Amino acid sequence: MRSISTQQIADCVYRLARRAGLTLTEPCREALKRAAEAESGAAKFALETILENETVAKRENLPVCQDTGMAVVLLEIGQDVALTGEPLQNAVDDGVRRAYRDGYFRKSLCDPLTRVNTGDNTPAHVHVDIVGGDHVRVTFLAKGFGSENMSRLAMLTPAEGREGILRTIVEAVAGAGSRPCPPVVVGVGIGGSFDSCALLAKKALTRDIGTRNAREDVAAIEREALSRINALGIGAQGFGGKVTALDVLCEIAPTHIAGLPVAVNMQCHCVRCEKEEL
Repeated sequence: MRSISTQQIADCVYRLARRAGLTLTEPCREALKRAAEAESGAAKFALETILENETVAKRENLPVCQDTGMAVVLLEIGQDVALTGEPLQNAVDDGVRRAYRDGYFRKSLCDPLTRVNTGDNTPAHVHVDIVGGDHVRVTFLAKGFGSENMSRLAMLTPAEGREGILRTIVEAVAGAGSRPCPPVVVGVGIGGSFDSCALLAKKALTRDIGTRNAREDVAAIEREALSRINALGIGAQGFGGKVTALDVLCEIAPTHIAGLPVAVNMQCHCVRCEKEEL
């Protein structure tokens, strides 16, 4: 049994949040460069401006996007780990609170009814998986709401099958248009239940752009959905063009014999996701 203090987790969240707020992931940056090379006109200008914005953000130590996002923290905790110290949620919130204060990141969380801001971007949305081993893997995702608001959940019938899944993904992007700041990354959950399907879609967004699901039938859906989305012609920032999505990433889980849940979690071009293992 290995002992890990929740203070270590708090400090890890702090590091990841600070890094995520200032820079895109490397796979995202490379995908944007490829998109800029493929485009022309207004779409090319928009993509080149996005890339220049990140360069300036890193140089000046400024947020790469003004929407510094809701803090989503995914924890994989080994079953041979004994956590010590303050409660886990408190520790994660401490890391987020310090990161958003020290990074001068916008605090965006508020009460859904009164709209009173919590003042420190907490509470973080924490999801925990218990896995084998004696390590803790921490993933931090800064999730802006221009794209989050365009997300969808459909409870399909089993008869709708593969084509229904593809239709749901493509219609979500088509209906969103320019609002999620394309080119987007599309996270998709297939199966599970009403609630777990949405979490699958969120977890899909933490994968690197360009990776494929290990199951070939799911990978085929990723490829086909990406092709259909890019045929929509929405393009970067809605200016038209060949690249509306940088990628489609799907995760899958068993579901009930009577159902086929499909969740689409939209991510804007500004992918800010950092990972570390303790």
